[in-house]
Amino acid sequence: MAGTLFLCATPIGNLGDMTPRVVETLQNVDVIAAEDTRNSIKLLNHFDIHTPMTSYHEYNKVEKAKQLVGQLLNGQDIALITDAGTPAISDPGEVLVQMCHENGITVTSLPGPAACITALTLSGLSTRRFCFEGFLPADKKEKRAVLEDLKQESRTMILYEAPHHLVKTLEELYEALGERRITLCRELTKRFETVMPTTLERALEYYKTEEPRGEYVLVLEGKSLEEKRQEEIASWENMSVEEHMAYYEEQGMDNKAAMKQVAKDRGVGKREIYQYLLDSK
Repeated sequence: MAGTLFLCATPIGNLGDMTPRVVETLQNVDVIAAEDTRNSIKLLNHFDIHTPMTSYHEYNKVEKAKQLVGQLLNGQDIALITDAGTPAISDPGEVLVQMCHENGITVTSLPGPAACITALTLSGLSTRRFCFEGFLPADKKEKRAVLEDLKQESRTMILYEAPHHLVKTLEELYEALGERRITLCRELTKRFETVMPTTLERALEYYKTEEPRGEYVLVLEGKSLEEKRQEEIASWENMSVEEHMAYYEEQGMDNKAAMKQVAKDRGVGKREIYQYLLDSK
């Protein structure tokens, strides 16, 4: 009978956030797969956990996942931990989870700290709709494509960033998205936790004199629905009525539905659009 993979969330700063269930699981599994064993040994020692560890990280995630799947298929129970927070979130653990599902291995998650959710709840920005972007891509072309997508995003956005890249990322976000509200969070759950609600422009001004320190979570305001609406109106104004009709008909709308939507977009009555199309024939 195959074993189980346990995804164990660990503290992002404050050791008091370690759950009793995670401690018990880490004590009882056959092996713990850790992102950095040198870092995780401190955590295990603190909670008097003596389970054997093995390294599982970005640079061995595929080959090591195959090995771990083999151990699971042989009946071993394995716990996966990351350096801080929830495994598989901006973490190579997602590869191992996928392989487990492909091999019919049970995966269960022991919930706990996650920097992205902690920052979102502290941000003061809308929490009803949000998206998690993680770290922006290092590749310039890929990053431009992601920023272009984020430009139209109306949900609250959550990103991670290292201190030595923070200013550059803020500059790129400001250039791509324009002025937006942003909350910068660092040292979450630790003694010197900092939550800084501001704007992109003011954040850039602040970091001209202040050196970024610690890992950051950026919570960024999405484009307002009104702003998106105004942009749509501007785009309709650059279209002829015929082009506007064709736009909706190409999406599968019938003539009547397209006419109704065109009238709504342009803020006029449907009869006015009908008459215009009639006169233009």
